[in-house]
Amino acid sequence: MMKPTILVSDIIQGQLLAPFEQLGHCVPLTDADTALDPHILIATAFDTLDASTIAKLPKTLQMISNIGAGVDKIDLEAAKRRGIAVTNTPIVADDTADLAFALLLATMRKTSYSEYYLRQGDWQTAGSIMGVTPRGKTLGIIGAGAIGSAMARRANAFGLNLCYHGPNPKPALEAELDIHYEPTLTGLLAKSDVISLHCPLNQHTQHCINATAIAAMKPGAFVINTGRGSLINEQDLVNALASGHIAGAGLDVFEHEPKVHPELQNNPHVTLTAHIGGATPECRRAIIEQAINNASVFLTTGELCNRVI
Repeated sequence: MMKPTILVSDIIQGQLLAPFEQLGHCVPLTDADTALDPHILIATAFDTLDASTIAKLPKTLQMISNIGAGVDKIDLEAAKRRGIAVTNTPIVADDTADLAFALLLATMRKTSYSEYYLRQGDWQTAGSIMGVTPRGKTLGIIGAGAIGSAMARRANAFGLNLCYHGPNPKPALEAELDIHYEPTLTGLLAKSDVISLHCPLNQHTQHCINATAIAAMKPGAFVINTGRGSLINEQDLVNALASGHIAGAGLDVFEHEPKVHPELQNNPHVTLTAHIGGATPECRRAIIEQAINNASVFLTTGELCNRVI
């Protein structure tokens, strides 16, 4: 029996390609016009699958198996019009929540700021930097999906008060933790000492943290973002940090990746990491296995695991 043809992201090369070859004959996306009746495309979070790209995909394509939880670079409406299903790999929740909470602690306790002076040999300045105690503060979570819920569990263990905002209340999460639903974003911002972003990026959430939202926050609030960079208007954040209205930020994602706003890079009150939420060997293996399983189940049964659309 002939192996099925699988389109794969051009990013997946060399040793990275080997696990996907168990699915079938792998053809790079750039060579899609030469592929023999492919039914599946393996995409990554770094591939831009806009309407024009999706329109050019082979007519036989039925599914996009995305490696990663975020699908903001896939035009879902265009895929839906083509009748192409999209799946993702939401298994990154715990690792991303670990990083988000690490950023919260590092930013509130100003560990990067102290470390900078210590590396210069300035023990006195490094030891004089005062942080903020997280315990007893209120963490406002924007988006209480898998990652946001995992963040809430970590914060709960450290004694933070919890509230969240999203399209719908989460009764199961509220039953598990002492966490309260805020029906409006403004209400969440006004009561939170720390904001952590975990919502998907779409037309409704882009720049949800902007000058207006920041003005609704408490003076001296902190912002943590491991979601998507464009959830925040970076220039508005830079301005708020400069004025002191925002006391600090912990950022793993940026509006114009891989470029980072120079005033964020140079601000000692900002903790920076390079989009490494799922960057552990264990998590990467699990993501790939889940993407392969999503594709394999579809090829053998037609069923869709972790379906987005």
